[in-house]
Formats: sequence, C-alpha cells, structure tokens
Amino acid sequence: MVVNNRWAREGGVLDEFLVENTFRNREGNPVLVDTVLLDIVAREPNITLLLDTAAIDVEKTGERISSVRAFCSMNQTMYDVRAPLFCDSSGDGALGFLAGAAHRIGAEASDEFGEGFAPTEEFGTLLGHSIYFYSKDVGHPVTFRAPSYALDIASLPNTMWKSFAARDHGCRLWWIEYGGRLDTIHDTEKIKWELWRIVYGLWDHVKNSGEFPDADNLTLEWVGLIPGRRESRRFEGQYMLRQQDIVDQVQHHDAVAFGGWSIDLHPADGIFTEHETSKHIWSRGPYQIPYRCLVSATVPNLFLAGRVISASHVAFGSTRVIGTGAHMGQAVGMAAAQCARDGLAPADLLAPDRMRVLQRELLRTGQHIPGVALDDPDDLARSADISASSEYIVAELPDDGPTVRLDRSRAQMLPLPAGQLPQVSFTVDVAAATTLRVEARAGHRPDGYTPAVLLGAQEVELDAGAGQRVKLDIDGVVDQPRYVFFCLMANKDVSVRTSERRVTGLLSVVHTFNQDADDKLGRPRIEFWAPERRPAGHNLAVAIDPPLSPYTPANITNGYARPTTHPNAWVADPEDPAPTLLLRWPDEQRIQTLTLSFDTDFDHCMETVLRGHPEDAMPFCVKHYRVRDGENVVAEVTDNHQTRNVHTFDPPLHATELSLEVVATHGDVPAAIFEARCYE
Repeated sequence: MVVNNRWAREGGVLDEFLVENTFRNREGNPVLVDTVLLDIVAREPNITLLLDTAAIDVEKTGERISSVRAFCSMNQTMYDVRAPLFCDSSGDGALGFLAGAAHRIGAEASDEFGEGFAPTEEFGTLLGHSIYFYSKDVGHPVTFRAPSYALDIASLPNTMWKSFAARDHGCRLWWIEYGGRLDTIHDTEKIKWELWRIVYGLWDHVKNSGEFPDADNLTLEWVGLIPGRRESRRFEGQYMLRQQDIVDQVQHHDAVAFGGWSIDLHPADGIFTEHETSKHIWSRGPYQIPYRCLVSATVPNLFLAGRVISASHVAFGSTRVIGTGAHMGQAVGMAAAQCARDGLAPADLLAPDRMRVLQRELLRTGQHIPGVALDDPDDLARSADISASSEYIVAELPDDGPTVRLDRSRAQMLPLPAGQLPQVSFTVDVAAATTLRVEARAGHRPDGYTPAVLLGAQEVELDAGAGQRVKLDIDGVVDQPRYVFFCLMANKDVSVRTSERRVTGLLSVVHTFNQDADDKLGRPRIEFWAPERRPAGHNLAVAIDPPLSPYTPANITNGYARPTTHPNAWVADPEDPAPTLLLRWPDEQRIQTLTLSFDTDFDHCMETVLRGHPEDAMPFCVKHYRVRDGENVVAEVTDNHQTRNVHTFDPPLHATELSLEVVATHGDVPAAIFEARCYE
C-alpha cells in the first residue's frame, strides 16, 4: 500500500480466502489462517487432499506424465495418482524435475535477456532461505540460556539485526536469511541448522545483552522447523518472463494473472553479506503474467504455478511472492478444467479463440486481469434496460473530517471524463502567509496511478487564517476518461480539511517516496503516492464544478468488477432510503444464475498474518440485500461480507424484470454494486 498499485488486490479464489481470513481473523493469527484455508478446501467435494505426502517418482508415456507416485510417512501409504494433466506448484519443481522438464537454477547473465538488474557473482545469483520465530509475553521475567550452537550475532557483517525490536517476530524476520551460495534444495538441512544458530544467537543477544529491557517478560514461543525457501528451480515454459515485462508493464495477448511486488533480489550470503540486504525495482503498477509462462516447454501435459513458473531470475524476484503465485494457480486450475472438458493439451489453449474462452471463464469467477474486460455474450443483463432508484453525483465531499497538515504532498483522485478539467475547491487552514502550489496530474496510461503527467498547475497566495476556500481553475485537458490527481504540494504552513464520506472508487493519496532512475539497471524514476490506512486515509474535502457522474447503473455490465480508469460501479445517492437496481427486458427471460459483485475494497491488501486490520468486513461491502422477481423475493442475504455472491434458482426464474434492493452496507457509505450478471 505504499506504492502505486491502486485497487490491485488479487481476485478469484484468492480474494475469497483473503476476505474470509480478514473477516474471521482480523488480528492476523497465523494458526487461524490455516483453518480458513483448510475450510475452503474441505468444502470442495472435488478435491482429494493428501497432506504430508511427497511426490517421489514419475511414470511417463513418451514425453507426457502418466502417473505420479507419492508417499505419506504419516500413514505409511504409497499413492499412485493417474491423470491426463498435472501441475507442479511445489515451489521446488519436484514433479517437473522428476519428469525431466527443462529448468534452470541461478541467475541468467545480463546479456541473455538484456536485463540491467541481473546480479553479479559477487552479489550472488540465488536467493537463500529464511526461518521465523515467535515470542510471547508471559507476564513475568523469563531467563534464556543459549544452546551451544548459537551464533555470536555481534560478529555478523550485516547490521540488519541492529534494527531488531524485541517484539518483532514472524514475517518481519525475512532478513534472517542464508544459503544462497549452497544448493538450496539438497543442502536445506545444512541451511536450516545455520538459520537455527542465527535465531538462537539473536535471541541470546535480545535476552542477555541488556540492550532490550522490554524483552524481560518475553519467552521464545516457537522457532520454525522448516526454513522458507525462496528460490530453487525455475522451469522453461512457452515464454520466459523478464525484467522488461515487469518494469514496462508489457501487455500480453494471453494474460491470465498479474503481479505487483517489486523485483526484490537478496544477496546470496543473506545475513552474512556485506551488501545491502535487498535491492528493489518497482514498476509503475501491476503487470500482466502470460499463460505461456505457466505451461512447460518440454513436458506437454505439465502446468506450472507458483515459484517455479517460466521467469528469469530477475523477474522471479517479483513473481515469487505468495499472492501472485496463488493468482497464477487459479489460472492453471481453470485452464486444466477447459483442457479436460475439451480434450486439449495445455498449449492448445494458446489459440486465440480458446484463450478468449479461458480469460472469460477466469473473469466470470472474479479473477482480475489488468487491461482485460469481461466480454460475456451469455450475460442476459447486457440486453436489459438498467435503471436505479438513484445515482450518486459527486458535487462535494463535505468538510466534516479531521484536518491534516501538508507536511507531505497530498492528492485527491477524481474520476474525470474526457475534456476540460473541472473547477475544484479545497478548504485549508493557514498558519502563516504562504504560496500553495496545486498540480493536476494524470497517470502514464489511462489505467495507471503514477501521477507523472502534469496537466496543469496553479500557485495560490494565502494569508494566515482558518477555513479558507481555495478555488482552483487549472487550465488543462483530459484526453480520455481516467483518474486525475489534484495534488496539494507539501507546505508546512498549510493544513487541508478532509471528509468523513467514503465512496467506492474515491481515494486520497500521500506522496510516500521516490524511486531514483538508473538507466544501467533499467530502473525508472517513479514518484509513489499511496493512501493511508483506515481509520485514517480520509478523502480530502472537495467541491467539483461541474459535478461528476461516474456511477451510472450501466457500469454493472461494462466488464470490470473493480475501479480501473473510473469506478466501474453503480453507487446510490447517500440519501436514498432504499437503493435499488432494476433490470428490465422486453421479453420474458429464463434466468438460472445471478452473479453479484460487491466492493470489498480492492485497495486494501489484506495481509494474512501479523498485521491487523481496522475492520473484519469492508465498510463498502453490501451486507443485506434482497432480489425480487417483480414483487416476489427470490433471494435474500442478511450478512454478506464476500466480494461475489452467486444465486442459482431451481427451478429457473421466468422474468421480465429483476430488482436488487440494498438494505445495508457494513459501514456508513453509499450502496455500491460492481456487477449483476444473469445466465440461463
């Protein structure tokens, strides 16, 4: 949330999990994360789950895998799994390796793909392992006597440990890393022992150096038994993702997933390095991941997902993170279903007509693919006359929130149509006479949120005083519908009023940091502007003339289920006592399925552990709604918190109209609907 990846949380099954985990586990308890995952799997009758079971051998027919042998040490059982299609998402490529699939280990030379960020041998060409621990406050002093193998932490050249706080644990300890100079598969036990030495040496320092008095009552509750392996094998697919695909946000005809983490490379020596602990290149926003990276180049019935996909070492520095891997997993799952249904091999889906079907099926199930809209000829809602009881017109966000100082530049993002910039007004408090600079900026592309393009600016002379209305007439033109940032540049003498009103698709952002350009590395200069987390992160109080009308009911069939170039949602007027969306057809329709998409705040990244969340259910999400066929209530949900609800009618409805009445949301925000899709 500190970079320009607006509304970029993953969709589909992963979104369902993240929303559910936040609802059940807003405090970020890692034990409860597991229960939420297991619950989702246990509810699916088509999944056979074999826990604690490792693939140990492969049987092939020609180049194709015909079966996998796996052993479970817990129940002393050998399994033979036979199928027409297989997927390796093991992280290490265990299945692909056994099947002889082409793969790589370590970094490519810079000149192979023209990647300026390719590491030198001195930095290291392989990422190591990390291991976590958790501490617990037991309410009384606890002594600690280190084991004989504990490392003297003060001897380490890497000083990252000096920034350690006594209550840091879990994911915050990513820098306890080692093993990139070794074989990160076969030397894992050796690496684990060294990581244990580091952990117990660090804890010895915390408990016994006298530098951490707030650690007196802490005990070491848990230390990981299995190190987290960042990198091992990467497999060669139909295409190999590379640095330029990420940094330049290259558009791919076969895009099925996306990533948004930086290219994040760590020195091979880990905590023993004399280099900086990690090096990053951020893109201006999310990038597409093509299907070709998820299909083995040499084993025709093998899919790839997670860390093992076809990517260079540099690109892998971004694609390796868990959320991105899971998003690719849904793409593979849907592709496998399509192949099984139509008797196809994975590579057959690269035919343009089949790829369109795959993308359509992914989008139907909530997957988001940047730049790809759902083109759905089977959606009956597209032929309906769509109206609503009201529509939110953005004329003003009231001045009823806290005042924030412009110690950093702040901006209000507004979804504008093409044409002349509107007149906007802000309310400010001024401590001393000053000049305030305001800039109107746009993204580098219509769906981009890096405010790099200056549309116009205005200098405003201000006298000291509170509650001053700053009316801006910036001479500038918007080339096509997009978000425009009205930036109030940093000025320590000025504070700006904010609004308590929160609305789908409206955000204020703060300048967080800059990424400096380095042409040799292929790193662009980027200014990052990101929202503050709730309960902060208020919209700026603003008046717009002429008012904006971005929330038309027709948005529910435009093919996008989250904000992109504009909000893509129907939003009701806040004063509407019974917000209702109405679909009418000239002839009777047979409707078996109704899919509804709500706003669970795709800009909230929903970390699963350690970081808590301000709410269990997102305030924008519709909680209680009714669906009517004429006057008859055919569906009612009273406690929804999920993004997607699918209603199946048995027997099917025969209707000329359907209405959706929003009874309540989870917060004091106007009702919003992204999609209402109907199928026979």
